Amino acid sequence: MQSVWIKNPLAIYTGNDHDARGGVVVCSNKIIELVPLNASPSNAYDYTVDASRHVVTPGLINAHHHFYQTLTRAYPGALNKELFHWLKSLYPVWANLDDEMHSVATELALVELMLSGCSTASDHHYLLPKGLEHAIDIQVQTAEQLGIRTIFTRGSMSLGEDQGGLPPRHTIQTEQAIIDDSERLISDYHQTQEGAMTQIALAPCSPFSVTTDLMKETARIAKREGVMTHTHLCETIDEENFCIESFGLRPVDYLEDVGWLNDRTWLAHGIHFNSEEILRLGKAGVGICHCPTSNMMLASGMCKNLELESAGVKVGLGVDGSASNDGSNMIGEVRMAMYLQRLQYGSAQVTHFDALRWATKGSALAMGRKDIGEIEVGLQADISMFKLDDIRFSGSHDPLAALLLCGAQQADRVMIAGKWRVIDGQVEGVDMQQLLKRHSAAARRLALLAQ
Repeated sequence: MQSVWIKNPLAIYTGNDHDARGGVVVCSNKIIELVPLNASPSNAYDYTVDASRHVVTPGLINAHHHFYQTLTRAYPGALNKELFHWLKSLYPVWANLDDEMHSVATELALVELMLSGCSTASDHHYLLPKGLEHAIDIQVQTAEQLGIRTIFTRGSMSLGEDQGGLPPRHTIQTEQAIIDDSERLISDYHQTQEGAMTQIALAPCSPFSVTTDLMKETARIAKREGVMTHTHLCETIDEENFCIESFGLRPVDYLEDVGWLNDRTWLAHGIHFNSEEILRLGKAGVGICHCPTSNMMLASGMCKNLELESAGVKVGLGVDGSASNDGSNMIGEVRMAMYLQRLQYGSAQVTHFDALRWATKGSALAMGRKDIGEIEVGLQADISMFKLDDIRFSGSHDPLAALLLCGAQQADRVMIAGKWRVIDGQVEGVDMQQLLKRHSAAARRLALLAQ
């Protein structure tokens, strides 16, 4: 149980009001001391890491992603389309996903996230064609090897095109298969203890890809097993119209009707809510994951972050899928969130502190976690460190603001549960050239199968 003093950072964002300008002391997997400016630790430590050239933040937390989509970035058939048409272009491609493709896509997405300062990643995997029934098992094994904290959401699609849904029939599963596998994954992998490294949530893809019965049954299982629920909601006007035409309900009314309007739920995107719905979401304790780059790429709209937070909604941040972003860079997404929200509310109303909060404590709370998301005594030792020695930072004055304003792209060090997983800009134990070679080959093979 070695302890380390991360000493005298150039700047530090703790996510709270505590003075840690002298650094942070970590022992085992927890933060045990915040050191004030010009002070030394009161706790013993085994070694120090000089942070005098680093901006230090809590590990960034990605609350929504689709790892498999790293294989279809900038895919020709899906360019310049909005959500429904974009999905219809890509479903036939994704239907050919196999174990090896899924494994390498997951590894590359997680490595890319870690390099960008991410310590906790959630993935929403809903595509389980025949032969890929153990997709989540593959992801859990990959994440364990990398040592990153994860929340895997067991996605599902059960409503095919011939039943009025969006996905083609060969990409969906029966409801019983979905329910059985959901219960198995919770039993096999979901950790409930403080500092859990692997958790499972249940995540029907969207109102236009599952039945009402499956939404209701998912809510019942989640309540019984004490796990979170997750889905896409109010991403586009098309989705809103689908809910009204199919169910006679607006999306939030539908959410309440199926038993999802509660504090076990976090939603991806959450753009098209009216004022009354925002108040209801806040009262229920629902979380929202803002996905700025994806929302811009697909022209879906802008999440109302400030109104949502004011109403009591827990607002987090996610990169979304790497076919609608088209990347997995978490620190880059923080900058994008700040700028997109400024476009909506004005420069004086949205600060770099707001964006960092969404990417740390906001994401943690949205996904039901209180043990991560801040640099605080007793919380998990998930810490990211960024150098400002690239040309883009030359001439900057406020280091913490410069992290976003000048556009940081990569972390120098990342600690997860007290262990260094990124050192000197390299993920420990990963052969990057070999990973890129495998991933590129998988992407080419997937594209060929779709022809």
